[in-house]
Amino acid sequence: MKLVKTSVKRPVGVIMIVLAIIALGTVSLRNLNVDLFPEIDLPIAVVATSYQDAAPEEVENLISRPVESSVSSVEGIDTVQSQSQAGSSLVMMMFNNGTDLDQALLDVRESVDQVKGTLPDRAGDPSVLRFNPDQMPLMWVSLTGDDAAELTQVADDQIVPFFERQNGVASVTVEGAKEREIQIELDQAKLQQYGVTADTITQALNNSNQSSSAGVVEKGSKDLQLRVTGEFESVNDIKDTLVQTQTGETVHVDELADVNDTYKESSGESMVNGEQAVVLSIMKKTDANTVEVADNINASMDEVKEDLPSGMSTEVVIDTSDYINMSISSVVQNILMGGIISFLILLLFLKSFRATIVIGLSIPIAIISTFTLIYFTGETLNVLTLGGLALGLGMMVDSSIVILEHIYTYRQRGYSLTQSAIKGASELTPAVIASTTTTLVVFLPMVFVEGIASDLFTPLAMTVSFALIASLVAAVTLVPMLSSKLLVKATEDSGRRYWFNRFLDRVNNGYRAVLKWVLGHRKTTVFGTLAVIVGSLALIPMIGASFMPSSDQGQLQVTVETETGSSQAHTLDVADAVNEKLGAYDDVIETTYLNVGGGGEFATAGNQATYMMQLVPPDNRSKTTDDVVQSLNEDLASVPGAEISVMATDSASGLGDPVQISLSGPEHDVLQDLANDVTTAISEVDGVHNATSSAEEGTPQMHINIDSEQAAMYGLTEQQITGQIQLQFTGQTAAQYREDGSEMDVTLMYPEDERSTISDLEDMTIQSESGASVPLTTLVTLEEAQGPATLQRDNQQPQLNVTSEIAGRDLASITGDIQDRLDNMSLPEGYSYDIGGQAEDMASSFADLSIALVFSIFLVYAVMAVQFENFLFPLIIMFSLPATVVGVLLGLFVTGLPLSIPAFIGIIMLAGIVVNNSIVLVDYINILRREEYGKDRYEAILEAGTNRLRPILMTTLTTILAMVPLGLALGEGAEMQQPLAVTIIFGLAISSIFTLLLIPVVYTLFDDLTAKITRRKKA
Repeated sequence: MKLVKTSVKRPVGVIMIVLAIIALGTVSLRNLNVDLFPEIDLPIAVVATSYQDAAPEEVENLISRPVESSVSSVEGIDTVQSQSQAGSSLVMMMFNNGTDLDQALLDVRESVDQVKGTLPDRAGDPSVLRFNPDQMPLMWVSLTGDDAAELTQVADDQIVPFFERQNGVASVTVEGAKEREIQIELDQAKLQQYGVTADTITQALNNSNQSSSAGVVEKGSKDLQLRVTGEFESVNDIKDTLVQTQTGETVHVDELADVNDTYKESSGESMVNGEQAVVLSIMKKTDANTVEVADNINASMDEVKEDLPSGMSTEVVIDTSDYINMSISSVVQNILMGGIISFLILLLFLKSFRATIVIGLSIPIAIISTFTLIYFTGETLNVLTLGGLALGLGMMVDSSIVILEHIYTYRQRGYSLTQSAIKGASELTPAVIASTTTTLVVFLPMVFVEGIASDLFTPLAMTVSFALIASLVAAVTLVPMLSSKLLVKATEDSGRRYWFNRFLDRVNNGYRAVLKWVLGHRKTTVFGTLAVIVGSLALIPMIGASFMPSSDQGQLQVTVETETGSSQAHTLDVADAVNEKLGAYDDVIETTYLNVGGGGEFATAGNQATYMMQLVPPDNRSKTTDDVVQSLNEDLASVPGAEISVMATDSASGLGDPVQISLSGPEHDVLQDLANDVTTAISEVDGVHNATSSAEEGTPQMHINIDSEQAAMYGLTEQQITGQIQLQFTGQTAAQYREDGSEMDVTLMYPEDERSTISDLEDMTIQSESGASVPLTTLVTLEEAQGPATLQRDNQQPQLNVTSEIAGRDLASITGDIQDRLDNMSLPEGYSYDIGGQAEDMASSFADLSIALVFSIFLVYAVMAVQFENFLFPLIIMFSLPATVVGVLLGLFVTGLPLSIPAFIGIIMLAGIVVNNSIVLVDYINILRREEYGKDRYEAILEAGTNRLRPILMTTLTTILAMVPLGLALGEGAEMQQPLAVTIIFGLAISSIFTLLLIPVVYTLFDDLTAKITRRKKA
C-alpha cells in the first residue's frame, strides 16, 4: 500500500529509477557472453597414457589395470571405465553429482603419481584431464594446395601464430599436417661390413648432440660462464657424426646410412571438398565469447589470404557460431513476435493506446532488468535464457493487467485518477504478489535436480524468475503511476459501442449462463471433470517419451569403416566411391571435410574414414537434415567393401548415444559373441537405427614367440630381440635436432623394401653382442592370429557396448521393446547387461523432475496458505491443477511431440501458472462476501466470475499467444523450447476453462462442508 502510494505521489523518482535500469541493462547486454547452450558441467576426469607399439592386451595388463586400481579409491567416484587399444590407454572416471571435481582431480593425480613408477619404461607419462564437452573447436579452417609439406609449413609458420594472436583464441591445432623428421636409413650390408650396430650409432649421435656447463672463469672484474656447445647445428652435422667400429676405427654416419631431411610417414589424410588440405581447428578460451571469437577469425581471413603463396587457398570449413547466430536471431524474432501479439491483444481489450502503453511498458523494463541480473549471475546469453524471456513474455503483463483492470473498476465508480490508482492497485497487490510468488516457487526444487536437466534449465528458470520479479515491481509501482497520469481520456466513455466490447458482452453473458448451470449441477460438473481427466490418460501410450528434442543444425557425420586391418590406401579407394555418391547432393551439401586413417579429431585407424559435412542454410534447401541422413543411408548402402553409417550432429549429439547397452562379464571373447547377438536382436526393433557393437573385428596379427633357451645359446635376451625387431619395422628415435626454434626427431630406420612383407620378417637376422648374425627364424616361431582392436573395462570388469541411434519412434517406446528382447535372451552365468545412454539419463531425470514437481505443488500450496492465512481456500485453488493433465496430454498428442525434459519443465511451470487465475477469482469472491460489500455466496460467485472474466482472458491470451511462435518452432534452435511452449499453451488453455467453471463449484462444496463442520448456516 505504501509503495503504491509513494510511486503515484512521486512519479519523477519512479521515472529516474526506470531510466537507470534501462542504462544498466543496456551496458549488461553489451557485455554478456553469447553461446548456444549453457555450460554443461559433467563430473568426468580422464587419465590418458601412451604405450608405443604395444598391443591392446599389453596396454590393458600393464597400463589400464594398474591405473584403474590406483584411482578407484578416490572419494566420490561412481564408475571407472577403461579403453585399451594399440599404443594407448584411456581411463575415464565418472564422479557422483555434487563432487568437488577440483579436489577430486588433485586426488586422482596423487593416485596416478603413486603408480607411475611401476609402469613400463616405454609408457608415456599419464595425463590427467578434466572432461569438458564445451572444449570443442568452434571453427575449422582449411588450407588447400598441391604440396602437403608446404601446406604444413605455411600453416605452422604463418597461420597458426596469426590466429593464436586473435582475441579470445586459446589454441590452434593443425590436422592432416606433415611432421618434419630426420631419417637415418640404415644400410644392413655396411653395418655388417664395419661391425657397427644401431645401438652404437644411437650412442654416437647422443654423445655428439650435447651441450653442458663447464664452470666459471675470471676475466678482469667479470665471471665468464663456461659452456661446451655440441648440439647439431645442421643436417650435415648429423651426417658427419663419427661412429667407432669394433676394430677401433671411426666412420661417418653417412657412410653407414642415408640421411634424409624429410617428413614422417603420414598416419592420415585430410581433404576438403575433394582437395588435399590441412585443417586448422580453433579452440576458444574458457571465458571467451564464442560469437565474438568467430567474428575475429572471420574478420582476419582476408589478411591471411593476402599472405598465402600462389596455389594455396583457405576458407572456413565449419563455423559453429553460424548456427548460434541463427538460433539467437530466431529466438529474438520470436520474442518480438510474441511482444507484438501481446501488445495487440492488450490493445484489443483495452481499446486505448495509452492504456496499452501503460501495461506494455512492463515488457521492455522486465527484459532489460533481466539482462542485468543475467550478467551479474554469470550466465551467458543463449537459446535457453532467451527462450526463458520468450516464454515469460506473456506472463510479464499478467500482474499489470490485473492491477489496471481494478483501477478501471474504481474509476468507473467515480473515484479520481489518483484515488483509483492508489486504491485499485493497493487492493489487489497482495493477490498479484501471491500469484507471482506461486510461479516463482515452482523453480526452487530445481536446485535439487542434478545432471544435464539442471545444467540446461536452471538458467531458464532464473531468467523467467528475474523477468517475473521485475514485471511485478513494475506492476505495483510504474503501472499505478502511469495510470494516474495517462488514463484521463482512456477512462472516458465516448458513447460509441466498441465491436469487441459487444463480443465480450456476449461471451460474458454466455459464461454467466454456463456458470449458473454448473452451480446448479455440481455433482455432474465434478464427475464430468474427473471423467475427462481419466479419459485423457488414454493418450499416454500414444505420446511416448524422449530425453531431449533434437535440432536441425545442418551438420552430418558419415563414418566409413573397411575391413579391420585394411590399409589406408584401400580405405581411400572406398572413400572415392563414397565421394561419387555424394556428388548427387551438391545442392544441399555446402562443405565436406574428409579425414582418413587418423591424424585428426575423428578417425583413429587406417581402416576408418570420417566425413564432416555442413549443409546449406535451411532456407536454401527443401530437405531437413534428417531427410538428408535417411537418403544418404540408402544411397551409401550400395558402396561395397565397407560399413557406412550416417548421423546428424545436433544439440543432443553431445549427450551420448540414445541407446547404449553395456554387457559385462569375466571374458572378452564371450562378451564379443554376446555383443554380436545383441546387435542382431535389437536391429529388428522398429526405430533402431545404425545398431553397432564396440566388439570390433579382430585385428590381424603375427605373433612372434621367442624361444628363450635358444636365444640364450647365442647370448641374446628377449628384450634385445624385441628391440631389434622394433627397430627393423617401426624405427627408433635416436636423438633430437633443433632448428629455428623447432624440434624434430632423428630416427633410425631400415629401407622400406626391407620392412614391408612377411618375407622381410622371415629373412631378418638378429645381431648378437659378439657381432654374429643369427637368423630370426632360429630364435622364434611365427604364428598368425586375430588380436582385439580395443579392450574395454567397467569398474575393473571386462565390458562391451552396443549402441544405437533412433529414428521414427520415441526413445521410451524403443527402449521398452529393446528391454523385452534382452529379457528373452539367455545370458551365460556371470554375464549381465545394463541399458544406459540417453535412455538411462532420461529415466534418472524424469525421476528427479517428478520429485521436483511434487515439492513445487506443495510450495505453491504453502505460499497461498500464507497469503490467505487459511488452509481451505488454497485447497480450493489447487483443484485447477488436475485439469492441467488434459491440456498437457492433448497438446503433446496433437503436435506429435513426446514427453521430454523440456515438456516436464513446462509441467512444473504450469503448477505455478495455472493457479494464478484461480487466486484472482477466489480472492475477489472473498472480497465481495466481506462486510464492505455484503453479497451472498451465489451473487458473489456470479459477479466475481463475470467481473474477472475479462482480466483472466487477457492474461491467458497474452501468455498463450506470446508463446505461439515458440510452440510452432519457428526458426533455428526453437526445437529445444517447443515442447515446453506446447505444454504451457495447451495446459493453460484447458486449465483456464476448468478454472472458470470448476473452481466456483468446488468453492461452494468446501463452503458447505465448512458450514457443516462449524455448524453454521449457509450464507
